[in-house]
Amino acid sequence: MIRILFSLFLLAMLPLAQVAAAQDGPLRIEITEGVIEPLPFAAPDFVAESDGAGDVARNIARVVAADLSGTGLFREVPASAFISQITSFASPVQYADWKAINAQALITGAVSTGTDGRLEVKFRVYDVFAGQELGSGLRFTGTTEGWRRIAHKVADTVYSRITGEGGYFDSRVVFVSETGPKDDRRKRLAIMDYDGANLQYLTDSSSIVLAPRFSPTGDRVLYTSYETGFPRIFLLDVGSVTRRALEDQPGTMSFAPRFSPDGRDVVFSIEQGGNTDIWRLNIESGERQQLTYAPSIETAPSFSPDGNRIVFESDRSGTQQLYIMPANGGEAERISFGQGRYGTPVWSPRGDLIAFTKQNKGRFHIGVMRTDGSEERLLTASFLDEGPTWAPNGRVIMFTRETQGATGSASLYSVDVSGRNLKRVDTPGSGSDPSWSPLQD
Repeated sequence: MIRILFSLFLLAMLPLAQVAAAQDGPLRIEITEGVIEPLPFAAPDFVAESDGAGDVARNIARVVAADLSGTGLFREVPASAFISQITSFASPVQYADWKAINAQALITGAVSTGTDGRLEVKFRVYDVFAGQELGSGLRFTGTTEGWRRIAHKVADTVYSRITGEGGYFDSRVVFVSETGPKDDRRKRLAIMDYDGANLQYLTDSSSIVLAPRFSPTGDRVLYTSYETGFPRIFLLDVGSVTRRALEDQPGTMSFAPRFSPDGRDVVFSIEQGGNTDIWRLNIESGERQQLTYAPSIETAPSFSPDGNRIVFESDRSGTQQLYIMPANGGEAERISFGQGRYGTPVWSPRGDLIAFTKQNKGRFHIGVMRTDGSEERLLTASFLDEGPTWAPNGRVIMFTRETQGATGSASLYSVDVSGRNLKRVDTPGSGSDPSWSPLQD
């Protein structure tokens, strides 16, 4: 069935050459040298079951289709090819009509609105060639203002039912929004849906801000600010947009913070007396613990999903490389051994891979490797690619790409873990330093 065939692609990411779903069955996905034939699907406009629901019904169907198509795993069959029209959510599916246009998956839905502003969305997913529904129908409720979130939830469910993987559409990204010329760049924190919608600014542009990082629950953000003239770490509540300094030790500079998986601790770097080490801080008590003591630069720490280990970058070997140590400090093991310099490591939420930035022979790359350093693969290459962040399902990476020259600017890009489907992420202007939230509740 659809799920089984898609699983062959998602599980066989290292390497992807000559992998195929070559068993007897209605669907067949050929994967050769990292190229997959997207699954054709149809998503007719959802049926409006109440007065005034027509526009939102159409909009929800369009967002669902855009979410799926944007993965590179799905291809939408245009409405102009439809033979059947969905006029009632209760009507039986005419499978022969959808087979005739090679729609291998069909998504139908219905939308109703109440006088109190509540919105109800029902939907079903069908395997057309098998002639059956994938699971039972579901429904989501919310407000009419929150219709985009409901659409993303529908798309996440469809994606999961077809691929067997968790979705990532109902998530947000916090990043640094940039304006002005390259020699006088203004920066402020912004938050948006993963697809660029619902943009909101969290800080003004009066001081430089860097490296925002979401909490595991998505309600708080750590970031570094230069408002005092030196880098300091701040903790911001996304809902109230209030903040407080998290680390403010005289004579030191603190930066590169990340949350622990339980959200109680923060791991970060402190520069003091010309030396940079990694520290751990309990947010509630303020208790600090120094984790590294090397006479070198240790920075960019990131917890493993189970909270037991930390990956970080260090130049203790003479060049910038990646190391893993216990979460409470101790002996570190080097895991990067390829040519060039490695930095900004981030542990996948699945726990299987570490994403990183690599600089080699004048080019920058986003890459991934196993947690023991094996099976390194470079996913991108450009003048400047840096700062990877993982989607909640661990299958897509977002990062910063900057163009060269006096008029160069930074943009957000995403790529999947196979190196396919590289694309620019919509932002109102220049953007950098993305951090992907978990799925929203």
